[in-house]
Amino acid sequence: MIRLDDSRALDMLDDGALDDLQPKLTDAHQAVLDKSGAGSDFLGWRDLLTDPDDALLEDIETTAAHLRRDADVLLCLGIGGSYLGAKAVIDALTPYFKKTSPATPDLPGKSDQPDDPPEVLFAGNQTSGAYLRELLESLEGKSVFVNVISKSGTTLETALSFRFVRQWMEDHFEDADDRIIVTTDPEKGVLNTLRDEHPYKKYVIPRDVGGRFSVMTPVGLLPIAAAGIDIRSFFYGAVSACEELKDAEDNPALQYAGLRYLLLEEGYDVDVLAVFEPKLRSIGGWWQQLMGESEGKDGTGLFPAVVQYTTDLHSLGQYMQDGQRIVLETFLMVEDDDGDLTIPQSEDNLDGLNYVAGKTMSDVTRGAYEGTAQAHSDGGVPILSLWMDSIDPGPLGELLYFFEHAVAVSGYLLGVNPFNQPGVEDYKREMFDRLGK
Repeated sequence: MIRLDDSRALDMLDDGALDDLQPKLTDAHQAVLDKSGAGSDFLGWRDLLTDPDDALLEDIETTAAHLRRDADVLLCLGIGGSYLGAKAVIDALTPYFKKTSPATPDLPGKSDQPDDPPEVLFAGNQTSGAYLRELLESLEGKSVFVNVISKSGTTLETALSFRFVRQWMEDHFEDADDRIIVTTDPEKGVLNTLRDEHPYKKYVIPRDVGGRFSVMTPVGLLPIAAAGIDIRSFFYGAVSACEELKDAEDNPALQYAGLRYLLLEEGYDVDVLAVFEPKLRSIGGWWQQLMGESEGKDGTGLFPAVVQYTTDLHSLGQYMQDGQRIVLETFLMVEDDDGDLTIPQSEDNLDGLNYVAGKTMSDVTRGAYEGTAQAHSDGGVPILSLWMDSIDPGPLGELLYFFEHAVAVSGYLLGVNPFNQPGVEDYKREMFDRLGK
């Protein structure tokens, strides 16, 4: 389970502040469990875990096996929660460098070995015409399948990309309808209308699950499974966390939510999620949307930002150490980071690094974390450290549920509905007005 180290944050608060908050924390927690708070009709992301649908998992695994057999590329079209969760998990659990076989010239054959996962690409999450053109050019000669993910089917970025991609698919494959999968509303929306004429395979986005909470639905599970990741271990890691975090006592998710709330009250307005393992960088992107859209309302909420250390210590380290004291840091750390690469001894020692010879790169990472956390703490930055066991499907499922539960509680602490995003509609209205809608 996720372990929280708050030793470098509590001393930034008045003695007993967290204990004094506990009754309010418990009430917010209970409002999540019994669906009595604002936006409770969008708590379906918990129901998925308290009553798992193994038949759906099996269906997704079957489709994913088909994709691994026949696809060189699975192109996922979606924006926000429709892609960030899948991308985060895939980036975390796939190798940094993949050996590939040369592509075959014949269509629709698959270039890699049977069951070798397809390359999972993401589009429909911005408005770059150059990106879309180069993407379609890169797909030439490959066996391509598409998963378009949208409840309404009219989200601008995703729908525009699907216009181009659907035309490209129909121009390149006689069986294009069999290569397109839609993940959408149970009944409503454009994608359901399209299915009246095109027999696309369909997966459902539950109506009571918002986009940023949808990674445990087919929105996230299908691309993750297609990438060759064990979705049962991932899903049941979240199930385990959901069960373990039911009790209010000794609950690290509540403690995390409470400390962030108290630090915001003390004037720390920015929460920086810091990762040391590059594979976790995209987890930060998912976390950023989850926190920003859930908390940032009615003039309140922490501003979420993401850094990757030690890389960003050479760009933002100075500010973190000596800049405005408005920032708290959440370090996301891994107990077993698979970094057991032993540093060799050098006869000439020209770089002067023989003092670390015999240590592992994990030792270096741990030393960098400890040193950075202590230095920033000494400089007045509150530090929260979250430790996960390893970068594997089960622990990742635990981690994502941990954050989801924590932000639901923190939203209620802040007095906002953590499950809506009214501000998003404001920019859309202005944008559509300028485009002539």
